[in-house]
Amino acid sequence: MTAPDPSDLSVTIVDGYVDEPAHFGVPPYVSTYPRFTAGALVDAGVPESNVTYHTIDELRDERRKRADVADADLMIYVGGMTVPGKYVGGTPAEPDEVRELAWTADGVTLLGGPVRFGVGDENAGAQEMERDDLDYDFVAMGDVEAAAFDIVESGLEGFGNRIRDYDEVSRWSSMGAFVVEQHPNHPEYLIAELETSRGCAYRCSFCTEPLYGDPDFRTAPDVVSEVDALSDHGVRHFRLGRQADILAFGGDGEAPNPDALRQLYGGIREVAPDLRTLHLDNMNPVTITDYPEASREAIEVIARHNTPGDTAAFGLESADPEVRERNNLLVSAEECLEAVRVVNEAAGWRPGESPADAPSFGDSAPRRLPKLLPGINLVHGLEGETSETFEHNRDFLDSVMDEGLMLRRVNVRQVMAFEGTEMAETGARLAREHKKEFQQYKREVRETVDRPMLERVMPTGTVLPDVYLEYHEDGTTFGRQLGTYPILVGVPGEHELGRTVDVAVVDWGYRSVTGVPYPLDLNGASMNELTAIPGIASGTAGDLVVNRPYASAAEAAEVAGADADLTRFADAGVPGVDADAEYPGAPAPRSAD
Repeated sequence: MTAPDPSDLSVTIVDGYVDEPAHFGVPPYVSTYPRFTAGALVDAGVPESNVTYHTIDELRDERRKRADVADADLMIYVGGMTVPGKYVGGTPAEPDEVRELAWTADGVTLLGGPVRFGVGDENAGAQEMERDDLDYDFVAMGDVEAAAFDIVESGLEGFGNRIRDYDEVSRWSSMGAFVVEQHPNHPEYLIAELETSRGCAYRCSFCTEPLYGDPDFRTAPDVVSEVDALSDHGVRHFRLGRQADILAFGGDGEAPNPDALRQLYGGIREVAPDLRTLHLDNMNPVTITDYPEASREAIEVIARHNTPGDTAAFGLESADPEVRERNNLLVSAEECLEAVRVVNEAAGWRPGESPADAPSFGDSAPRRLPKLLPGINLVHGLEGETSETFEHNRDFLDSVMDEGLMLRRVNVRQVMAFEGTEMAETGARLAREHKKEFQQYKREVRETVDRPMLERVMPTGTVLPDVYLEYHEDGTTFGRQLGTYPILVGVPGEHELGRTVDVAVVDWGYRSVTGVPYPLDLNGASMNELTAIPGIASGTAGDLVVNRPYASAAEAAEVAGADADLTRFADAGVPGVDADAEYPGAPAPRSAD
């Protein structure tokens, strides 16, 4: 039998979405997996026109597109969740759906991505993940993009499980950029996850990132070239999220290299001058405490070039010293607290004024989100956990609150146990045993930390540009900005979906805020929008409606009275809302020497 010519092959890539400790790909994010896989296929000789890409949500909503799965010579499924989460933009594939795709396909089937580590019946904590019943012809136990390249070269006969190298990634990352144009969110509501490194030198008991080996770093020009290619295909939102520690980029794997970060961030800004989002994800707090001066300089570089609302996820995992010792956790509670202080000082400023003149929060702060804040990850169900563990974690969070520091978010979750990690031996037993106590503790964190922290980070009148309106619920329109851990925003009334609006914050929930369109059109605002503004009751709102039209916000303010700061929401003039291309309000960067 003659091997098929790659130029004649039809290939369908199905994206079931990924969520890993250092990689995210649930819409509006698009992960590296489908992009690198598409590039590998093209590099192996498959024409771009023969590569079809669908998300799992597309196949749910438009059953006719499953013909692309059935008719393809090669169907590649990529997906897998190794941390639990709740999602708004997309719903990750369940095991039954993954199996059904294999049954639908008439051609050769290949499964890959973090799904190879295991998959649960639902994307939740407190469960074991081993699974071997997904019915694919081939499972890539190495990298799915390498398997895709090799299986095409072998004439669809097979491949040897292997890890791709960064010479291949330098080709595949740019060659596969075209596939983003087939994403249903393209171009307006799509953020590309970017890989700067993979693997981790540390061995926390529960984490799957060390399964990729020791850290291996891309070069700044390589990442910049990928951004250039993605930008050419219409992407305007980017996140440097695929790494265990952004501060380690370009260094020896541990110590920061501020010059390498200047080259990376400066290069991205040069090739994508009209980008709308430039965020990151993981930052190791132990790097900050081990290398305080270099870390502070590196953080200042990031805050010079990024866009507001950025989040550096800190893997504290547990403030309990016993849990830390028994699970190889890197950072103590006090060390993490010091790292929180450093990021607040170096990057917690709000664009519009210089850091020296701009208070971090309060009524007189510039009305933008801070440039970069820490986010805290806490994991429960780890070996050694007791009732005192919950108290240690609360004490840490109380210290953050008492010092007036800011956190962008607190992520509290239960562990998932994967083969290959130390947690495989312990399993999810402790998480299940402590589930009731965990739920009570999580509620307390939401009430006593999350809501007051949101009020601290996003005071009344804070302007959130480009909130993408996603869905209606109970007479309210909900949307989010694109970026790292975007806050859910509720806008009174049912507004047109699928567009972006600037929003000014008026109230806070545990994990969301309420806002009104900014600047608010006082001659067209609804009663619900008017009464959402602090100081405006229904009677005052009625007076405002009756006395329309107004020539200015000041004229309407006379009707509203002194208790309502109406001009704060109706007058435009917040610096930097319309464009961040020149990094408005950013301090002068330190010299490279």
